Amino acid sequence: MVGRVWSHKSPVPMPYFMQLALLVPRGPHSPKHLKQILLPQSGERILEIGPGVGVHALPIANSLMPDGVLHVLDVQREMLVDLARRAARKGLANIVPAQGDAQKLPYADRAFDAAYVIGVLGEIPDAVAALRELRRVLKPRSRLVISELIIDPDFLSLAALREKARGADFVFERSSGPRWAYSALFRPACALPFGVTDSADLAGLKFFRMGAFHE
Repeated sequence: MVGRVWSHKSPVPMPYFMQLALLVPRGPHSPKHLKQILLPQSGERILEIGPGVGVHALPIANSLMPDGVLHVLDVQREMLVDLARRAARKGLANIVPAQGDAQKLPYADRAFDAAYVIGVLGEIPDAVAALRELRRVLKPRSRLVISELIIDPDFLSLAALREKARGADFVFERSSGPRWAYSALFRPACALPFGVTDSADLAGLKFFRMGAFHE
């Protein structure tokens, strides 16, 4: 409990010397489950924040072949070097690494078709600022997946995440997995009709358009 309180007060990334912990089985956060909610397509340009040693980056990059590109951004150069070595061993040449701050992304506006953040958002000092930057670099009809695991000291509940995402102009669409190990799918607010603020509103709008209230 003390560690969780301290982590929320002074968030920091997982140090590189603990990189082997990133290789443990992921369960609801496995690359397979991420693909099911992110739905990466060949030819897309996708961004991962905090890739670590590439547990998710390598399979996602493979899904984007032959013409797609995966950009990965991490504050730790050691993580990126390790990831690059693993990618080279698998023959993946479509991963573009960058060292930088998620609160100030080094990318142009509307540059990406999708982005994902796995167990990293709580490590960023200003999570809302990072979400706003993601909103800036994502295309209007893009998607954003954020996954959280309760054993992480910087775990964000789904309710807390939805509130932060709303403040960055994202709309919650759906989640998968248990509440203690969930993945949440968001879309930029501009991609949905005016007045729609979450998935419940969207479901109601579809219900109305189907003529449920027609007399």
